[in-house]
Amino acid sequence: MPTWTALTTLPQKPPAEALGEALEQLTPAPTGVGVFEMEDGSGLFEVGAYFIDPPDEIALAVLAAAFGAKDFAVSEIPDQDWVAHVRRELHPVEAGRFFVYGSHDADRVPEGSVPLLIEAAMAFGTGHHGTTKGCLEAVDKLFTDGFSPQSVADIGCGTAVLAIAAAKVLRLPVIASDIDPQAVDVALANASANDVAEFVSCVEAAGFDHAALAEAGPYDLVFANILKGPLIELAPDVATHTKAGGHVILSGILTPQADDVIAAYGAQGLALTARDVIGEWTTLTLRKTR
Repeated sequence: MPTWTALTTLPQKPPAEALGEALEQLTPAPTGVGVFEMEDGSGLFEVGAYFIDPPDEIALAVLAAAFGAKDFAVSEIPDQDWVAHVRRELHPVEAGRFFVYGSHDADRVPEGSVPLLIEAAMAFGTGHHGTTKGCLEAVDKLFTDGFSPQSVADIGCGTAVLAIAAAKVLRLPVIASDIDPQAVDVALANASANDVAEFVSCVEAAGFDHAALAEAGPYDLVFANILKGPLIELAPDVATHTKAGGHVILSGILTPQADDVIAAYGAQGLALTARDVIGEWTTLTLRKTR
């Protein structure tokens, strides 16, 4: 059965959220509405709605005009087995010693690699995005240079691919967190699938706001692969929970945003040691100097 999307943008968060609420009152009603800040540094907010029946395009035009948004772009999405499609399109990813793959590519794991089994259906954090690949390559460089952390945290873990990678190499406890309870379930399932359930724990938390994270810290290594805004807000907490001499790997950063993130962490005593770019995304490696 096909579905329809209706997407628009506007420059401020309050009217974007108000438009999102207004969309929910349409007939036919959307099955879902989302309001997101765009990641391109434009400051725009995207408002989107999803429908199982064709939306009323006149009503959409009226709403766009009323809230000062651009005209809605309405698209029909054909019925498709998206998991099968993703499996066909996504190939294994090599990031340093790490090899990220789905079960359909199990026969392609190279000898001597560190395999990370992350199914394609679990889209965020499969390793195909430049941010995740960048983090894996950054931590592989640290490990290759002899860094051997004894305590690791993965903040905003998604599929927990970074926590699992660290646990597979270090064979010691790694704690992960995510604000989304479904992500926590996915993280624990992935840890089990990768035979590191005994090492990887995951809690539902915003940043470090959980007793288990406080008790396990401070950390020699912290991952945070989220977005510029939350990363900057987290800078004081990351510094507090990182040991002197410890390393922090940050991503989810569009390349033009990197200097702002570097400055925020520099103010907290975290000095840049590496800056890597994959496509439009930058990964930062920093070291706590005080």
